[in-house]
Amino acid sequence: MSDPLPISPVTQPLTGTVCPPGSKSLTNRALIVAALADGGSELTGVLDSQDTQVMLESLARLGFNVQHDQSLARVSIKGCGGTVPAGGAELWLENSGTSIRFLTALCAAGQGEYRLDGSTRMRERPIGDLIAALNQLGGHVTSVAGTDCPPVRVVANGLRGGTVDVPGSISSQFLSAVLMAAPTAAHRVDIQVAGTLVSVPYVEMTLAVMRQFGVEVEYDSYTRFSIEPQRYAPTRYAIEPDASAASYFFAAAAVTGGEITVEGLTRDALQGDVRFVDALAEMGCTVIDGSDSITVRGGPLRGIDIDMNAISDTAQTLAAIAPFAEGPTRIRNVAHMRHKETDRISALVIELRRLGARVDEFEDGLMIHPGPMHPATIETYDDHRMAMSFAITGLKSPGIQIADPGCTAKTYPRFFEDLAQLTDAS
Repeated sequence: MSDPLPISPVTQPLTGTVCPPGSKSLTNRALIVAALADGGSELTGVLDSQDTQVMLESLARLGFNVQHDQSLARVSIKGCGGTVPAGGAELWLENSGTSIRFLTALCAAGQGEYRLDGSTRMRERPIGDLIAALNQLGGHVTSVAGTDCPPVRVVANGLRGGTVDVPGSISSQFLSAVLMAAPTAAHRVDIQVAGTLVSVPYVEMTLAVMRQFGVEVEYDSYTRFSIEPQRYAPTRYAIEPDASAASYFFAAAAVTGGEITVEGLTRDALQGDVRFVDALAEMGCTVIDGSDSITVRGGPLRGIDIDMNAISDTAQTLAAIAPFAEGPTRIRNVAHMRHKETDRISALVIELRRLGARVDEFEDGLMIHPGPMHPATIETYDDHRMAMSFAITGLKSPGIQIADPGCTAKTYPRFFEDLAQLTDAS
């Protein structure tokens, strides 16, 4: 899927049911923790996408026994009790931020020499704060090019433990990476978060996965964490459907005035992005909670002023439907989005303006004004969320094409097929 993909506007409200694939964020966290566990674990509902494939391939290169049944969305992995079997490996992580950050911490817990690298964009994404944190704990980690970005070299002799400062303003993944590796350290790890922690729900998710595998963390208001040396227990773990992926279908109901149910996802999900439905409710949609589902019923939309720091992976989804609301929509406190697969704030502004929308850009977000749009081909910047978000815009505004639609393989290879089934059935 390299040629631009035309999106056909729908002529009636979309209705139907969909079950997105497993959560990428949960899959990659569970894989790391299972690899560190003391024995064999089985993960079900595992996402099969580029981000999870590079994680699985890397764990195999590191010597872990990994069996992946794609047809059953199941992975069996034999953990090695907090050690890394291979004494050396070269890992290629494409543009998967969770993979390179989590694996850097895992490698630091090993014994040997490891190199982690990725795509051109990955070599522009920050990892210096994680490197500094691991070195405070006794690691020997360097940015090969001296840019505080990948490629990364790890000369590992296990983690000593101790006290560490982890900045929180760029990415919560640095903190999550240290947290998951911390139980393998020889002594207690005390973490102090420096500055304001972004994307707190993802840290909550990390702690929940660690808890499911038998590790407890003492913490105070997400600013201080203490982890004693512990062993992860082998576990059978079920992964929820991806809440970020679900946001596109909820948004489709919102802009078409339809009613779409996402199965397997509830407000009790570990993923903070499930709260995207609260933003839609504020815009005028009706949200219906089922015992094992969430339904969104669209209605006339109104613009809102919203802090999306905690659910920033859905900010693009909201921005893509904001032009259809009555009144402007202001998205705030998402400056860390500039360090994602692309500078997502800038990319949103450019592509919305390409469609003819009036947009104001701020350092920490943007404001989208309502109004008619014209046909255009949307550039996606090798960013899966740009492609999926603007596909929803195309359901309402004629003449939209999505450049490089195959980039959705990063987290949701079947996205356009699932969207087509939904539109064909309505």
